[in-house]
Amino acid sequence: MPCVVTVGGFYGDEGKGKIVAYMSIKDNLDIAVRGGVGPNAGHTFVQSGKEYKVRMLPSAVLNSTTRLLIGAGVLVEPTILQNEIQAFNSTDRTFIDFQCGIIDRTHQDSDKNTEHLQKTIGTTGSGTGPANAERALRNIKLAKDVPEIALYLEDVSNSINHSIDNGEKVLIEGTQGTFLSLFHGTYPFVTSKDVTASAICSDVGVGPKKVDDVLIVFKSYVTRVGEGPLNCEITLEQAREKNWLEFGSVTGRQRRSAPFDFDLAKKAIQINSATQIALTKLDVLYPQAKGKREFSSLPGEAKDFISNIESETGLPVTIIGTGAEIMDTIDRR
Repeated sequence: MPCVVTVGGFYGDEGKGKIVAYMSIKDNLDIAVRGGVGPNAGHTFVQSGKEYKVRMLPSAVLNSTTRLLIGAGVLVEPTILQNEIQAFNSTDRTFIDFQCGIIDRTHQDSDKNTEHLQKTIGTTGSGTGPANAERALRNIKLAKDVPEIALYLEDVSNSINHSIDNGEKVLIEGTQGTFLSLFHGTYPFVTSKDVTASAICSDVGVGPKKVDDVLIVFKSYVTRVGEGPLNCEITLEQAREKNWLEFGSVTGRQRRSAPFDFDLAKKAIQINSATQIALTKLDVLYPQAKGKREFSSLPGEAKDFISNIESETGLPVTIIGTGAEIMDTIDRR
């Protein structure tokens, strides 16, 4: 470390939650700070057979010594936030920026009842799009205006920069995926803001010179929820046969799927200035890789797949997920 940004390389659903959860425990992070859009992104991770999901808190939540921060660029839904704080008993170590925008019922209703958003774009209905539109108009309520979350308010940018300057281990967690970016994605089938590494740093108030590494997360195949183009998309039956059939962690909607896209991966690396790759769900592509924690124990074709990614992209694959469990991971850093 000490300051790493994680970012999704495809259309979200790459398994960033597991990677962050693993790093929080393996690296014993001092701070994990969430950038990105808001509660429209769900991150999932498994420890000792128990599945956890977060929509507001950083995925480092299982490390009880890691401070959990939410940057000013993130939209906060107070009820979801408070429920997660209670579920993970993180009251004393959760802090959100004074300037986080607040999602309310009017944003959620607008998201769910606007035909363009629901039927054309296929949004999650969480209210993030209308809330970000209101923020751009400078009308949105901020976290500092909401008494029920006053306990958690902090100048997040100041805290992160102080930690980095003091050599602490800081992870900045992105949400969604590169090609859901409002500016760099498959517009109009995108989320309501930029979600590339540069934007994630802006969300939390960290300048580019403070970042040591950008870890881009790819899944061993490509999936996306909602509408929009998906190169080489396979059918539902083909996805079921390959065990690629997945469902979104926020909406429960079926994810569409396609093989690993090298051209898309190279473009994402370029946009994000990525320095390392984390690859997830290798065990789905190669069942004999399930649960492996040493690279040498992987089947030959799985090793070849990873070598091909490294050769095509010019980056090292440093973290490899081989199962749902957090520690079913190969660490080559």
